Amino acid sequence: MSDSSTEMIMGMEPEEGRWVLVTLGLVINLCLGTIYSWSVFVAPLTEYFTKGLGQTVTASDVLLPFSVFLAFFAITMPFAGKYIEHYGPRTMTIVGGVLTGLGWLLASFATSVPMLYVVYGIIGGIGVGIAYGVPVAVSARWFPDRRGLAVGLTVLGFGFSAFFTANIANWLIGSYGIMTTFRIFGVAFVILTILLALPLRFPSAGWTPRGWTAPCASGGSAGTCEFRRDQMVKSSSFIGLWLCYFIGCLAGLMAISIAKPIGTDLGVEAGLAVMLVGVFAVFNGFGRPVFGTITDMLTPRNAAMISFVLIAAGSLLLWQVPGQLTYIVGFALLWGCLGGWLAIAPASTGAYFGTTDYPRCYGVVFLAYGAGAIAGPQLAGFIKTSTGSYLGVFPIVLVLAVIGLIIAYVLLKPPQAPVKA
Repeated sequence: MSDSSTEMIMGMEPEEGRWVLVTLGLVINLCLGTIYSWSVFVAPLTEYFTKGLGQTVTASDVLLPFSVFLAFFAITMPFAGKYIEHYGPRTMTIVGGVLTGLGWLLASFATSVPMLYVVYGIIGGIGVGIAYGVPVAVSARWFPDRRGLAVGLTVLGFGFSAFFTANIANWLIGSYGIMTTFRIFGVAFVILTILLALPLRFPSAGWTPRGWTAPCASGGSAGTCEFRRDQMVKSSSFIGLWLCYFIGCLAGLMAISIAKPIGTDLGVEAGLAVMLVGVFAVFNGFGRPVFGTITDMLTPRNAAMISFVLIAAGSLLLWQVPGQLTYIVGFALLWGCLGGWLAIAPASTGAYFGTTDYPRCYGVVFLAYGAGAIAGPQLAGFIKTSTGSYLGVFPIVLVLAVIGLIIAYVLLKPPQAPVKA
């Protein structure tokens, strides 16, 4: 264990100061998570391109920037992992934050939806992919004793973001227009992420919290064993975690992408639908520390199974008895479980595969999020275009949740220790 006096954080003992780093990570993710307000942008963008520029766009067209953004977010994470170790948390967060803000800023000059795919989806998505994993890795390193809770609180900001940004965006769009809103967000994100990144750092090698001892491996489980990325991907635990993460993200990101329009389709007044997006964001946000704590207390497998039961329940409600009340209950469950998976997956990665190669390991696991980001919204757009309604997506999600429940029961368990070369 390293001397705690060398680990002072902003003048505080590390056991107290590390919570400041969690808070900074939460606020950084609050900025990065504005993508979850995308449903508020769908109608204004459609109107801008159709009425303002005379172009023809469909529901799938306007949802695709959301999918492209999240896909490049996920694709970038595995590549960014090794650079977090090399350049450090501060530098990587600043680089990612600047690119994220630049993506939003350049989106304000888009003259077509395909241009939006590039400047917003690719540039912004890469920026978030670089920055997002940094505070997660910082929290995982500083909290070996309470990893699920710390990671859950760190990513809470990403899920909670829409509670603030959906309403801010709605007001800005009404007051200044859709493209000026992109511009304002872009400038704000650059400034905020640079300032918030400055105190971020990892603990020294070997540091542990005062009075805490790492649990010993037993029963053939991984315990405190450390996996390299190439060792992790060969384990059945990784396959189970990846597939479960994909299903959880498909359901949740589908719900996020259509939250406002399906609400208005079910008779919810437009202003109330925007407000409810903010309410759903609260469930998304608090799903992270709640499921992070469940993961710590009840194991990743049980946390995953609980999430799939809730996803199935929400989908069944929306499929069988669609209405305003079931819309609120069902979408709260789907958003909350997405938040849950964004705590279950990183906490499980650390618990199963260790933290030595954590940024690269979780980067590969996070590709499941990218796959879900593409599949979920595009499935919803396809169903809407084909049938005229989004409701047909929910029986599909119900079946996937049952499959996820089975996968979690069979495969989500601690892996055997890696074979040393």
